[in-house]
Amino acid sequence: MIKHASRSWLQQSDVLIIMNIFLKTAAAARSSSFHSRAPYRAQRDIFYRLLSSGSQTRFGRDHGFDRLVGLPFDVAYAYYRENVPIRTYADFWNEYFSPGFRKKNGKVSILLENVTWPGRVPFYCETSGTTAPTKFIPFTREMFAENRRAAVDMTACYLAKSVNSKLFGGKLLYMSGNTDLREVGSGAYSGDMSAITLRNRPLYMRPFIAPDEETSRLPWEQKVEAMARLLLKDDTIRGISGVPPWILLLLKRCAEMGGKEVSELLPHLELIIHGGTSMKPYRGEFDRLFGTRQPALLELLPSSEAFMAFQVPGEELMRFTPYYGVFFEFVSFEHLDERGTPRFDATAVPLEEIELNKRYAVILSTCAGLWRYHIGDTLRFTSHDPLFMKFTGRDRFLDRFEEKVTQGEVEEAVADLNRIPCVDVREFLVGPHIADRRHLWILALRHDSIRNNALFADRLDSSLMSQNADYAAFRSQARIAKPEVISVDEGLIYTWSKKMRGKLGGQSKIPHIDPTPDGEMTRSLVEYVKANTTR
Repeated sequence: MIKHASRSWLQQSDVLIIMNIFLKTAAAARSSSFHSRAPYRAQRDIFYRLLSSGSQTRFGRDHGFDRLVGLPFDVAYAYYRENVPIRTYADFWNEYFSPGFRKKNGKVSILLENVTWPGRVPFYCETSGTTAPTKFIPFTREMFAENRRAAVDMTACYLAKSVNSKLFGGKLLYMSGNTDLREVGSGAYSGDMSAITLRNRPLYMRPFIAPDEETSRLPWEQKVEAMARLLLKDDTIRGISGVPPWILLLLKRCAEMGGKEVSELLPHLELIIHGGTSMKPYRGEFDRLFGTRQPALLELLPSSEAFMAFQVPGEELMRFTPYYGVFFEFVSFEHLDERGTPRFDATAVPLEEIELNKRYAVILSTCAGLWRYHIGDTLRFTSHDPLFMKFTGRDRFLDRFEEKVTQGEVEEAVADLNRIPCVDVREFLVGPHIADRRHLWILALRHDSIRNNALFADRLDSSLMSQNADYAAFRSQARIAKPEVISVDEGLIYTWSKKMRGKLGGQSKIPHIDPTPDGEMTRSLVEYVKANTTR
């Protein structure tokens, strides 16, 4: 019997070795294919495929798509740019989506069929409404397939560069938001994008994704607790995917529960995939948590509307990835109006005409039926080959005094603040204080961080002046006063977000720049701080 068990173990071991060799060979081939793709040709191919599919819809008929499919790209694109206006979500809602929307007795129903994409839309990503009601972003099966292709390519590139990786033999902990989907009629469902992705992942992927569905459905605070326990006891979890502040929250909870350094508690953790918000303000804390044994950190740029970029191991910046069912255009940042949207006379350019080191707002046409859609993200390309890029934030910026301070500049200022010894800013929100003509910063600090609001204000002010010439000029002319800083405990900003915004965890992020017209969100947080710190 012992001999039989030994033979069985050897057979299983042989199978695992063979499977590992096969998967790593396949990953190397897939990675090689990714690196050999021609991005501009891919964009032209996607453009024609989208037009061909869209010509069968009401939107396509309204804009004459059927006349463009056989034309040379330059001619077809010129017509497309001239005859299809750049639209926001509100524009799509008013012109195309709202007739298919019903709300009765609190129950929502949505039906989009052959409206902007052929067939019936099966899913809708519910995204946050900070200044408007919840958005329902169409999410088609074609978009799901393209996102899966992107995920496979990213994984293949990682494995091809990481010859000793044990990722194949373990699991990925996915820090999703609310995983409940609600039926919205006609067989369609809506919910958080992470819920749609998790609930529709292929059967063969389910053993490799943690946590289980029961844990994923827990309220956020309970879910973080359960995930921390899982990380500490399950050494097959090799990676974590999520938003930087929530990953930090999870790792911090692991340290508290385990009573040791994270690097000692989680020696099996080899990869952290992060996106959704900049890593800059948080990088120092990640470094401190792991010390000399750092897991690989890979950034990606996904959204409910499109997958745009990911980082290849060994490279500092993300690569723009124009291969996944989306045709991209770009509008110069200088051509945005005071609301952060492209002016009526703004000219967009395709990927092949972008200029390096110029900040652009991103315009999408997608296989989910969004056409010349202004998503609200901005980026800057630093290289044509490869297409290296920097995410420069949302196109909302601090501009109530015409200073045009960008989200990237704000995040760099906080990163600079975190370089001060014993300073640990975990989250923050900055908005305008209209009456005082100054910026008001609320900094959520780790419990043992030093608190010196005057020092913080000086450092933030200096950092913004060094980065932004307009801000520096306005400060020297006294058109903007010195910033004001309020320091709070890190937990307080999360409880405010949950109670006042109804959003906490997963893909829900604390806005770093107040998106409300006159600083209403900042005032809400300040009032909450005062109410909950007054004795």
